[in-house]
Amino acid sequence: MRFDRLRPLGASAGTEVNAEITGAELDETQSLLFDHSGLKAKKVADKERSFKIIVDTDVPAGTYHVWAVGRWGVSNPRLFIVSKGLTDVVETEPNNDASTAQLVEINSAVNGDADGNGQDVFRFTAKKGQRLTLDCMSGKLDTLMDATMTVATADGKLLGANGDYNGRDPLIDFLAPHDGEFLVTLHDLSFRGGFPYRLCISDQPQIENTFPRVVQAGKEVELTVLGRNLGAGATVSKLQIGGLPLDEFRTKITPPADALTAGTYRFHTHPTDHTVLPTAATCTLTGFQSRGPMGVASPLVVVDSAVTLESEPNDVADMPQKISLPLWLSGRFDKPRDADWFEFEVVEGGQYAVDVYCERIAGRADPYIVVMDDQGNRVNELDDFGHRINAFDGHLRDPSGMVSLSAKRKYRILVQDRYRRGGPRYQYVLKVRKPIPDFYAAVIHSVNPGPGGTTVWQGGARFVDVVIHQADGFNGPVTISAEGLPPGLHCTPTTINNNSRGTFVLWADKDAADWTGSVKLVATGKMNDREIRREVRPYTRVWNSTGSSVPMRKLPIAIRPSAPFAVQFEKEIIEVMAGEKAEIKLKLQRHWADFKNDITISALSFPSGFGMPNTKFAGEQTELNVTIDVQAGRPAGDYTMTVLGQAQVAFNKDPAAEERPNTLVSLPSRPVTLRVLPAPKP
Repeated sequence: MRFDRLRPLGASAGTEVNAEITGAELDETQSLLFDHSGLKAKKVADKERSFKIIVDTDVPAGTYHVWAVGRWGVSNPRLFIVSKGLTDVVETEPNNDASTAQLVEINSAVNGDADGNGQDVFRFTAKKGQRLTLDCMSGKLDTLMDATMTVATADGKLLGANGDYNGRDPLIDFLAPHDGEFLVTLHDLSFRGGFPYRLCISDQPQIENTFPRVVQAGKEVELTVLGRNLGAGATVSKLQIGGLPLDEFRTKITPPADALTAGTYRFHTHPTDHTVLPTAATCTLTGFQSRGPMGVASPLVVVDSAVTLESEPNDVADMPQKISLPLWLSGRFDKPRDADWFEFEVVEGGQYAVDVYCERIAGRADPYIVVMDDQGNRVNELDDFGHRINAFDGHLRDPSGMVSLSAKRKYRILVQDRYRRGGPRYQYVLKVRKPIPDFYAAVIHSVNPGPGGTTVWQGGARFVDVVIHQADGFNGPVTISAEGLPPGLHCTPTTINNNSRGTFVLWADKDAADWTGSVKLVATGKMNDREIRREVRPYTRVWNSTGSSVPMRKLPIAIRPSAPFAVQFEKEIIEVMAGEKAEIKLKLQRHWADFKNDITISALSFPSGFGMPNTKFAGEQTELNVTIDVQAGRPAGDYTMTVLGQAQVAFNKDPAAEERPNTLVSLPSRPVTLRVLPAPKP
């Protein structure tokens, strides 16, 4: 099932809205699944893909995922935003010019669609000095629209324009120059039509970000909230964006300690607005989004030690800010061409882990790091890092790496934006400390090339791609397992040994009941006798393009009838020496009586150092011997792997149809664990 679009893209808390879904293989979609219990949907009678979405009054403002559930299982999700205090308005045509502009009130959310080769125009009335935010949400809510927006006087005098404030989405901070009517004009940059958007015209509080952006777990901290229209308790900040000063509001929070113990990132609004394409930027972030008295604030990094704040002036190498290690520092490039220099003395020499968090916390900079010794020599320079594997895009603009430092010597660190930009949006967090080995685990559905859900056919298997980010020198095995599986759905704990990628397989009994729900994956690892347990973070592909992945709060799974065949290894564990060959028997079950075609068998994302030639089950063959080569020098340990079976299967969605064209079906086997034994002592 592929869920392409949801209209409208949002609603206000305490309201109901009629919604339509579009996509592929959405036959007999009877329900929608949400990641918040306060969101529900009722099927609209006599309309196959229409639902009434009911938003409870206590649903917090933020974004939520919606999945379609139907005959073919569960789809990929789409985003739905819940607002507070806004009146939902449906865009009405014609509204293509000033003479037909649609009248809307302030504090309205207009749910509309981009016009092909056209534009949408809205008019509103404001008082002189009234400050409004004109916020078009489209790209951040999973549509391909690249919106551009202008605001003008009633007679057409241009007052402001914007195109890429939040990723691809425009936002205009508007201060009315006089009493009267004003026009907002909105269109896709290339004048493509059919893309939904949600335009909010509001004088409500709007939060830009907070400072500091790194906080100590369990310790109360005062945050400075920056934004617009923050109310009577706010003061005018010295910081400006676009020539208008921001408001400041101070609030205190106590960061949760469980974010550290579980290694999680909790969010109220999906992190989609920091870049023009959605990415898995938060896959290596431990923290949360705070929810203050004015709603959602910025992402915060949660750490286990005290936090230092950047202090100006530190713009030149001869005037660095003095710091001490270990260090967690919250900083900002205050103005264009700002350079932040820091100086410290090393007490204990050795390897140090150095990180800058910027894209991960929705900062707009592209930072880099230069480390200099006390003689002015360049010790190291760090820049982008992260894995980009198939649909999963965890490659970041943030620098990360290890630096070797000598004891009893002074060093300086330069942190700067690659393009010398600066301002309130250019915040970062700097980490310098002795490495504490750790890892981050994520999974993403295996459908290629487009979005899809994870549906397991009865009697068959399905896999998800696993991505491991090793941090601070971690190089141990990571074992993935599942919790909350329903009866009839199974898995084998899967060990990924010193590798960034693996697969995790789920399989269903032939008589397993139809089921749709969510499961929890956990990852455990060990490094230097230290046990580490982490939640596995689920991600989804947004579009067909590479680098379009966003996090999910849950991992939905469905069980549906029925797989045409199943492949499994005769044994679950095979022992082998490095440099030798493992001879293993595969068994085939053909579940569909009329399925007789050959099944090609190939290695599925084997770790490096393991190889297997392609082979096939031919004719009536039900057993097949395969050989896995284990490269000499592979470290001893457990390596869980699987093979992929592919066959042309005659199929038609209508079981009574006479024509049944061949369809390529790809199903993984149940996994096998190769236990590589240590080489015998000479």
